[in-house]
Formats: sequence, C-alpha cells, structure tokens
Amino acid sequence: MTASVPLATLKGRFFIARHGETVFNAAARLQGDRVHTPLTRAGFAQADTMGQELRAYLGAKPDIELHVSSAGRALQTLAIITEHLQLDWHSARGDDRLKEIGMGSYGGKYYAHVAEEYGDIVDRDTMLLRPAPDGENYMQIAMRMVDWLGDHGAGDGDRLIIMHGISSRVLRGILLELPPDETYGAPVAGSLTQGSIVCIENGVEQVIIEGKGGQRA
Repeated sequence: MTASVPLATLKGRFFIARHGETVFNAAARLQGDRVHTPLTRAGFAQADTMGQELRAYLGAKPDIELHVSSAGRALQTLAIITEHLQLDWHSARGDDRLKEIGMGSYGGKYYAHVAEEYGDIVDRDTMLLRPAPDGENYMQIAMRMVDWLGDHGAGDGDRLIIMHGISSRVLRGILLELPPDETYGAPVAGSLTQGSIVCIENGVEQVIIEGKGGQRA
C-alpha cells in the first residue's frame, strides 16, 4: 500500500477538525494514541466555538457524514459540535484508524522528561513529533489514512472528521497530494491549533475555523 490515493477518486468536501485542549495538552504530556484524556474547560470552550461557527457555515441539520477517532477527547469534541448542528452524535462512525500517532513507551510522559532522557521529542522545524523507537512512524500513519480513505473517500457528500494534531496533518497531506516529507517519508500538511477546522475540496484547503488552542500535538 502506498501513502497516496488518486485525487480524482476523492469526492465531496472533507471538513477536518482537531479536537479541543485536553488535560494532557495543558500539562505538556504526550497523549499519542491513549484513549481517554478528557477535555479541559478551555477544550470545551474551543469545541463550543467550533460548533457555533460550523453551524453558521453549514446551517442546522446539514447533510454530512460524521467520522471520529475512537479516542475519548475526539468523541467529547464531536458531542458538543453535533449539539450545535442538531445532528445525532450516535450516527458518527468511530474508527481507530483516525487515532493519534502511537508514541509507544513515550506515551503519557511529560514532554520535558522525554527531552531530558532522549532529546527534544518535537521537531522544531516542522512541529512534528519525532517517533518513539517502539512507537508508530509517519508511513504507518499514512497507510491507515489511505486505508480509511479507501472506505470513506469515494462518496459525493460532505464529511466531518474529528481527529488529532499529527494524524490530521497526515490525512490532510494525502488529500492535498503533498510530496513526502524528506525526514518522515509521508505527506504532512502544516500545523493547526487546537479547535481548528479546515475544508478540503478537490485538493484545495481552506481554513474554516482558526482555533485558539496551542500547537502541541
């Protein structure tokens, strides 16, 4: 499997959202693919803003498929957004393939503690997380994104996808047909703040909502 899909096969609009701030984000701890790291009050406020602004953009009860990472923080964010859109949260399709990068033994640790022992985990040139030795690499993320697109990318309708900082950058990179990053080997789009939503249609990205959260993944 390659980390690309033919752009012509991808129909409709992809609204891709990064979840709101979590307790791990606020404490500068690595979440990775950990399932349950709940939103902070700031995270709930970010999700509320996303819901309000997306309601203004799409209207009430839009005809849109709901897709979400199976991680708790993404599900919490979706719950608030769907309330604004007057959509049924239970109709969303949860999918492990949309989860965040797996950080292996680094998962749950403070960024500072990992940096003290192994060096800075954040690539400051790209704001990407450097993979853990026993974690997931970017080509592996790209492969699961391509697999997900193979199941959900061919319809003509709109999709709202609630996911994470790093994994969303890889999905966006694939949808935008970006070249593979020289260091990490997979297409990766630019960083988004927490609480942001972009719309990608026909290989063109538009930032719909610029979130107020931090950029730490």
